[in-house]
Amino acid sequence: MPEIRYLINVSRPRFWVYVFGPYLVGLAAGVTDRHDFLSAKTILFGLYFLLPANLLIYGVNDIFDYETDRLNPKKKGYETLVRPESHFRLLFWIAALNIPFLLAAIYLTPQALPSLAGFILFSIFYSAPPVRAKAIPIVDSMFNVLYVFPAAFAFQMITGTFPLLILFAAAWLWTMAMHAYSAIPDIDADKKAGVPTVATLFGPGWTHAFCGLCYAAAGTLSVTNITWIAAIGMLVYVPLMRFSDLAEYPKGVMDIYRFFPALNAIFGFALFWYIAWPKFF
Repeated sequence: MPEIRYLINVSRPRFWVYVFGPYLVGLAAGVTDRHDFLSAKTILFGLYFLLPANLLIYGVNDIFDYETDRLNPKKKGYETLVRPESHFRLLFWIAALNIPFLLAAIYLTPQALPSLAGFILFSIFYSAPPVRAKAIPIVDSMFNVLYVFPAAFAFQMITGTFPLLILFAAAWLWTMAMHAYSAIPDIDADKKAGVPTVATLFGPGWTHAFCGLCYAAAGTLSVTNITWIAAIGMLVYVPLMRFSDLAEYPKGVMDIYRFFPALNAIFGFALFWYIAWPKFF
């Protein structure tokens, strides 16, 4: 039990919605009726996009970010600090929990392997060398397309085709904004550790502006397909970036950032039902 609790803590369950939510949205977009939604295959890979997938993202991140994390106040209570003596053990569990699902995908849904490969590669090389996109400003935000691939995987699994590129691009911009915003509370720790990021490059003010532009662009690209949901997203997130910019840095920004997973979950829930309601009911 202590080992399971440790793995769950490292996988940051408050952020599971960022991977599992897109998977559900992709399913909703791909299925034709509610009976298709609960097949054995969709449930199996739904389980993957909970603990195993999140352990891959955040476990690899914690292994290669130790020098930054030990200086980061977020790791004192809000998140778990993974010390070097635990790295090999964590790598073992990442492999043990991810490889079986990769093998299952090869056998059960080969048509969705491009999206799964995208998710795995972007998840690993966001933090790991030789790419380590985390330390390349702007590219670090671009690599957060990894959070779009669970939706693309689900859609490909059901339909055999890739989602509309304009919607994929909109979701990509949305994840770029989310990443850049999450980097703002880390500016001081990243500077001390010598890790350049989009937020250390722009500073708090311009990073907030970058986030607002990405949210506005995402909403603009998707408004034709998801109409009022996209409009609401722009009306909520773009002003929120300005409000956060006016808050005291870093404490005020961190206080807002703590509520971000809940806000994103609410928005994702609304998006899911916007897509699913006509099909399910």
